[in-house]
Amino acid sequence: MGYYKSAGTVLLSIYILLISVNYVMPCKDQLSTTFYDNTCPNALTTIHTSINAAVSSNRRNAALLIRLLFHDCFVQGCDASLLLDGADSEKLSKVNTGVLGFEIIDDAKAAVESVCPGVVSCADILAVAARDASVAVGGPSWTVRLGRRDSTTSNASQPLIDLPIGIFNLSQLISNFERKGLNAREMVALSGSHTIGQARCASFRTRIYDNSSNIDAAFASSVRENCPPTSPDGNGNLQPLDLVTPSLFDNNYFRNLVNNRGLLTSDQALFNGDSTDSIVTEYVNNPSTFDSDFAAAMVKLSEIDPLTGANGIIRTLCTTAS
Repeated sequence: MGYYKSAGTVLLSIYILLISVNYVMPCKDQLSTTFYDNTCPNALTTIHTSINAAVSSNRRNAALLIRLLFHDCFVQGCDASLLLDGADSEKLSKVNTGVLGFEIIDDAKAAVESVCPGVVSCADILAVAARDASVAVGGPSWTVRLGRRDSTTSNASQPLIDLPIGIFNLSQLISNFERKGLNAREMVALSGSHTIGQARCASFRTRIYDNSSNIDAAFASSVRENCPPTSPDGNGNLQPLDLVTPSLFDNNYFRNLVNNRGLLTSDQALFNGDSTDSIVTEYVNNPSTFDSDFAAAMVKLSEIDPLTGANGIIRTLCTTAS
């Protein structure tokens, strides 16, 4: 008799349990591939058209879009906080100097707003844009789950804490990515996006003029032609991270590392007689493995701490919190 419960009590207990499970459900579990099927069925097509046009006009835009997603998701999650303007905006942080492509997302957002206003978040547009940019330059595709909402806040000091920088060694890189739930293999795969990127002279000057560093002498000499030895001369001069096929998404980035031709210290750290050498070698020998690993890692990256449900807002303009 002491164990007897009425049907109403049992149902109430089940209801409370379901509410509790839903309450603690990770936000990323609320994302869905069909999120806009009823509210904005043409969202993905509209974004795709806009991003394809941007990359067709300048293939460098593909690298800019992938970098935008990375820099956004690593700082307070994938919430489009990086896109906000303002005196304390993330985009004004020192480590975001040289991060470009904001207007591409603004254009895609405007296109989506024209077909279904107030429905699709800037955070979702950014996640889809990175995928479409990869495909546009010969890279892999992946399924993007949707339902992110936009942050109303941005903090210029937070990127200094959360983002990796070009002088990091391997242990610093691994620790930085692990804090975001990404393991060493995923870190190496994501670094492969540098196959289509460019870097500013200020970010690699020390490496190319340090004769004791593990850099191919001929490579260093060629890069010095566009990067004077003393700052601030030439600080903004750009150099492809992959000199071989800078506009094509492939595995030449990893081939460069094996030949000590990584532009950034953090690039060459991936192949420097340490634990990730075998991963780099695998990607050199098996480009399809790199493609599949990159796609899987991008899915994981794009689902770092999203705002979902009643959290966040849907911005009308990606630059303003309204």
